[in-house]
Amino acid sequence: MISSLEIRGFKRFEAESFDLRPLTVLTGVNGGGKSTMIQSLLLTRLAETARGAAGGAVRLNGPLGLALGEARDVLNWSADTREITVRLGGPSGESWVYVLGLPDSEQALHLQALRLPVQAVPGIGRDVRDPAFTYLCAERLGPRDTLAVSAEEPDRIGVGVRGEYTAQVLALRDTRAVTSRRAVRESLRSPEAAGPQLRLQAEAWASHIIRPLRITARVAAGIMAGMIRFGEPGLTGEEIRPVNTGFGVSYALPIVVAGLLTEPGDLLIVENPEAHLHPAGQSRMGRFLARVAGSGVQVVMETHSDHVLNGARLAVAQDRALRAEDMITHYFDHDRVVPVVTNDKGELSHWPSGFFDQIESDLGRLARARRGR
Repeated sequence: MISSLEIRGFKRFEAESFDLRPLTVLTGVNGGGKSTMIQSLLLTRLAETARGAAGGAVRLNGPLGLALGEARDVLNWSADTREITVRLGGPSGESWVYVLGLPDSEQALHLQALRLPVQAVPGIGRDVRDPAFTYLCAERLGPRDTLAVSAEEPDRIGVGVRGEYTAQVLALRDTRAVTSRRAVRESLRSPEAAGPQLRLQAEAWASHIIRPLRITARVAAGIMAGMIRFGEPGLTGEEIRPVNTGFGVSYALPIVVAGLLTEPGDLLIVENPEAHLHPAGQSRMGRFLARVAGSGVQVVMETHSDHVLNGARLAVAQDRALRAEDMITHYFDHDRVVPVVTNDKGELSHWPSGFFDQIESDLGRLARARRGR
């Protein structure tokens, strides 16, 4: 597992370091650097492709949904070198260093891999097709009648950066077309599910987090497309198109499926898991992701929701699904990053100004407004 991250010369970070835990929560102001931190991890993953690429090119646009522009756009404006360094640390003193340099043309759309770790990094891996690494971006797919399918080997197919392969992943396991990750691990199984199969477990967890529903997934023969349909629990035959279930289901289901697919040692990165969920659903999503982290998976999630954070705290204090020392929250302010730790009662070590305090601020203003009338 990765226990530390150091970034030098990348975008807004001239030099910044972070502690990482099994569950690392990123929150804070817009433009504070949360996405940059995640992108630094994505670059290490993409740098692994440079081991066999001509010229050691690390593409800045396209793979993993990145759209970072030109090489000069990602170099920190105060950097005194033309290199970006990402150093990852392990709990036993391991150190994995990636050094990426700007090509001769700063308008190039790639970086050059100048130095890569000798040993494979936990969760990052060597093979970019390895399903041990999963990244779900903030801009996931909304309701679609059909979804994409991947031509990759069935065992290597994950839900995709935008959730585009979710139907295929579920269908492959329903038809037993895979040899690995066929059933959900016992530590992640819902007691409400009818069995350990992925679709049944996804159905139970989605019903708990989003709304009660039944899931059908298949790959349509002849048109190379995946299809998900929903139904009311207990009713058979009737299928509801995703466009008639709202955005919450389409945005949250890939996260649930990705979490249930994980194995110990995997790395799962999720942006805005709260998107399109009502507050109770946001809290339950936080508890679910914390449970995934407690099962031996490293989870990094970026959120603007206090409900998601509080759900993770409940997973520590009430569910005992995650140890307190295995959770850390980084609050990104305009000019600093403040780490916040959690104790076994779910209490946070401190509350920096601006850290999920807007409700108190607004209620105080409302009280003063009432008194002034």
